[in-house]
Amino acid sequence: MSDFLAALGLAVVIEGVLYALFPAHMKRMIVSILEMPEGKMRLVGLAMAGIGVLIVWFVRG
Repeated sequence: MSDFLAALGLAVVIEGVLYALFPAHMKRMIVSILEMPEGKMRLVGLAMAGIGVLIVWFVRG
């Protein structure tokens, strides 16, 4: 459980740093995400989840 919380904390840190360093770009990205069709968002989300699982598998294996 501590590994999960550490990973979650790291994700929040990375996202916070991106918003702090590139606020205008992050706003544009949010607008483009809002305009994206739901099917494409679902596909991108599943692909990113799969990539995350693979990364964890390689690092922990």
